[in-house]
Amino acid sequence: MTRLNFVLLLAVLFSALYLVRTQYESRRLYVELEKSTAVSRQLESDRERLQVEKRAQATPLRVEKLSKERLQMRTATPAITQYVTYKPAAVVEGVRE
Repeated sequence: MTRLNFVLLLAVLFSALYLVRTQYESRRLYVELEKSTAVSRQLESDRERLQVEKRAQATPLRVEKLSKERLQMRTATPAITQYVTYKPAAVVEGVRE
């Protein structure tokens, strides 16, 4: 009987230690999950902010302003438009296309 009590005591101690270890691991994983969720929310917020900035940078008015200021470009008018015509290349003797 004493041997059975001792085995049962060891089984209870083992299961109690296993339960404590499992709860600790569960809490650790929960904290890690919460941290990852917070990082995910922050990254999503940053992505949305950057998308808004990207749309603001690509407005036609801003592009036109930058092209005039930095690239010294000007609006095309018929007075300054140059038309290019296509002239086929001369056929060289002995060479066929």
